[in-house]
Amino acid sequence: MSEPRRRMSGKERREQLIQISRTLFAEKGFDGTSVEEIAATANVSKPVVYEHFGGKEGVYAVVVDREMQKLLGMVTEALSASHSLIKLERAALALLAYVEENSEGFRILVRDSHAASGTGTFASLINDIASQVEDVMVDEFVERDYDPKLAPMYAQMLVGMVALTGQWWLDVRRPPREEVAAHLVNLAWNGLTGLNPQPRLTASSRGLEQRRTPLPPRPTDKELREMEKARERELKEQEKLREREVREAAKLEREREKLRLREQRELEKSNEREFRERERLLRDQEKARERELKEQEKIRVREAKTAEREAARQAEAAGHAGMEQEKLEPTE
Repeated sequence: MSEPRRRMSGKERREQLIQISRTLFAEKGFDGTSVEEIAATANVSKPVVYEHFGGKEGVYAVVVDREMQKLLGMVTEALSASHSLIKLERAALALLAYVEENSEGFRILVRDSHAASGTGTFASLINDIASQVEDVMVDEFVERDYDPKLAPMYAQMLVGMVALTGQWWLDVRRPPREEVAAHLVNLAWNGLTGLNPQPRLTASSRGLEQRRTPLPPRPTDKELREMEKARERELKEQEKLREREVREAAKLEREREKLRLREQRELEKSNEREFRERERLLRDQEKARERELKEQEKIRVREAKTAEREAARQAEAAGHAGMEQEKLEPTE
C-alpha cells in the first residue's frame, strides 16, 4: 500500500511553482505561457498561483530577478581578480559557465523584454555588468594615457561582444567554453593593447556618413522618466486588474459555497420532513391497529356475554320443563 502524499508547505509550493514556471518560460517565452498551464503542470488550481504571485507577471518577475542575480553574482565575483587580464578571462568564463549550467535561465533573459520584468531585462543586466567593467577600463585607460571618459562606451562594447557570443554559443556549444573564452579574450585584450587613443574614420567613410539622413534625436532624460512613469502606471493598472480578477474569483467561489450549503440545508430539511412524515404515518397506523384490536376485544367480550346469557336461559328453560314434567307424572 503506497504512503499518502505529503502536503506541501507554502514555501515548498512557491518554490515548485517558480521552478515549473522557469522551465515553461524558457521553452515558450512569457506570452506563450499561461497561468492555466503553470497550474496544470503543478497539479494545483489557478487561484493557488494567484495567491502566491498575483498572476503570471508576478512569477515571471521572480524568475527573471533570480536569474539576473545569479549571473550578476558570478560575473561580479570574476571581476574581483587583481590583474585586468585575469578579470577579463574570468568574466568571460563566468558568462559562458552560466550559459552552460543555467541554459533555461539564460534563454529567459535573452528571449523576452516584457514589461512584467520591470527593469529586469537583459539590456539592464548588461548595463549592470558594464558599469563594473567600466571601473576596470578606467584604470587601463589612465595607465595608457587614453581619455577615461570613453571608458563607459568601451565597457558597453566589450560586454556586448561577450554577451552576443554567449547567445550564439547557447545553441552551438562548440568549441568548449574555455576555448571560446580564450578567443574572446584574445580579441578583446589584444585589441585593447593596440588601441589608438584618437581613432578616426577614413575620409571616404566620413563623406558617406555626412550624406546620411540624420537619426532621430535620442529621448531626453525627462522623456525617459515620463516613459518610465507611463510604464509604471500601466503595471499598476495591470496589478489592479489582477487583484480585481482575484477578488471576483474569490467572490464567485464564496457564492458557489453559499449555494452549495443552502442546497445541502434544503436537502437536509426535506429529508427531515420526510422522516417526520414517515414517523407520523407509522404512529397513525399503530393507533389504528390498537383501535382495531380494542374493537375486536369488545366484540369478543360481548359475544362471550351473549353466549353465557343464552346458556343460562337455556338451562333455566330446561329446569322449568323438568319441573312441569314432574307435575304431570301420576303419583303411585
